[in-house]
Amino acid sequence: MRKILLFLLFLIMNLNIQAEEPRVSQARLNIREEWGCHFGKPVFIRIIKEEMLLELWLQEENAGWRIFKTYPVACMSGELGPKTAEGDEQAPEGFYRVVPGNMNPRSKFHLSFNIGYPNNYDAGLGRTGSFIMIHGGDESIGCFAMTDPVIEEIYTLVNEAFKAGVKYVPVQVYPFRMTPERMQEEQENTYLDFWNHLLPGWQYTETNNAPYPDEDN
Repeated sequence: MRKILLFLLFLIMNLNIQAEEPRVSQARLNIREEWGCHFGKPVFIRIIKEEMLLELWLQEENAGWRIFKTYPVACMSGELGPKTAEGDEQAPEGFYRVVPGNMNPRSKFHLSFNIGYPNNYDAGLGRTGSFIMIHGGDESIGCFAMTDPVIEEIYTLVNEAFKAGVKYVPVQVYPFRMTPERMQEEQENTYLDFWNHLLPGWQYTETNNAPYPDEDN
């Protein structure tokens, strides 16, 4: 039985490689030519919904993090605020983790990976929803669509980090740049308590240039 399971796992891995290779080969060349080789470094993704921006951070060999590239989000549904229920067409906010099993090289949206919604915090509040992805294309309901060329770059760097032994990739989604001035403007907002829950994560990254250690999500 164990031999059969190992063979099936080997088969699935090879099918995934065959599926993703034609979709990421050009991205690998682009990354190598434009920025040099960054394959296998730990990755962190920060999304700012109001500005429709995705920041892709890499951890350098000296353990320091830096923004590798900032991409425009092509499509994102809903408004500022958390996702609370399946079918509300709302893109979530919070601290999430991508693990190797979340990668989908055969996505109908070219390439995709599940960000891990709902997290422990969401689940504790009874929030529901599934299959919240960062993916290709330029249409989306509740996910983050990045266009096909862009998802090829992001997917490649995330996937290569996993191949190098990274256990998970943080994806942290914020409504806006959570400066003291902006938080003061939102004092009457319905979501203020939730945004105060996110605020330490934003402040940590701004202060330390590193992903917030979100052990409890």
